[in-house]
Amino acid sequence: MSKDMFWQESKKFIIVVIGAFLNALALNQFLIPAKVYASGFAGVAQLISSIVGEYTPFTISTGILLFLLNIPVTILGWKKIGKSFTLYSFISVTFMTVFLEIIPLHTYSEDILLNAVFGGVIAAVGVGITLKYGASTGGLDIVAMILSRMKDRPVGTYFFMLNAVIITSAGLLYGGDKALYTLVTLYASTRVIDAIHTRHEKLTAMIITKKSEELKTAIHGKLVRGITRVPAKGAFKGEDKEMLIIVITRYELYDLEKIIREVDPNAFTNIVETAGIFGFFRRE
Repeated sequence: MSKDMFWQESKKFIIVVIGAFLNALALNQFLIPAKVYASGFAGVAQLISSIVGEYTPFTISTGILLFLLNIPVTILGWKKIGKSFTLYSFISVTFMTVFLEIIPLHTYSEDILLNAVFGGVIAAVGVGITLKYGASTGGLDIVAMILSRMKDRPVGTYFFMLNAVIITSAGLLYGGDKALYTLVTLYASTRVIDAIHTRHEKLTAMIITKKSEELKTAIHGKLVRGITRVPAKGAFKGEDKEMLIIVITRYELYDLEKIIREVDPNAFTNIVETAGIFGFFRRE
């Protein structure tokens, strides 16, 4: 492993750990004490922990439940998505579990709205920086990506479905106000993640390069995506080049940027937001 690659992987690891800490902080210091629920598997773990604690003589922490829920998902992700993405996602979940066990349950305010907003924002910063560096917080991210590739539907559809279950369950068990505050948390989280990373699930990359064959091979070695090659000519020097056009998910943006930097640092790349696509999105 080169020195530059070691630094990149080390920086990614540190970012993932910081993201896990922020997520755990948001849960234990804001959301759990106020009984406001996070999105994804963290929200599911919160709900199960609350139900077990209130309706049975047993107790089980949110952190342990989050870890247990992610074990089968990680195995699936390892086989279906990719080893690097899944490994860092599992690292994120592991550290989040550790931090949830270490950070004490505490609230700074009795105002549920403040807890919902600040908890959502802090958690979103953790999720946003984790996504930006090519990993995820595990759980629903991996499930949604697997289902999206199987059915070729937007990842956001599956996020909405599970979060709808969390909101409905919170409303039925603990009153409509809890469901509404959970909605506030989800809205705040979404806005912050959009600002840090990107709100579009799919992006189109147009790469102008002299090393099209090397780039094509490197991209196919890392991403399961089709590529269109278009002949191109530089206007100033008249040099022959090629433009590679590839549609990716926002989760794959970090890996694509890394590949381009390693194979052809002089390539010109334009990343545009993709509102919709027709035809097959995956290459299998």
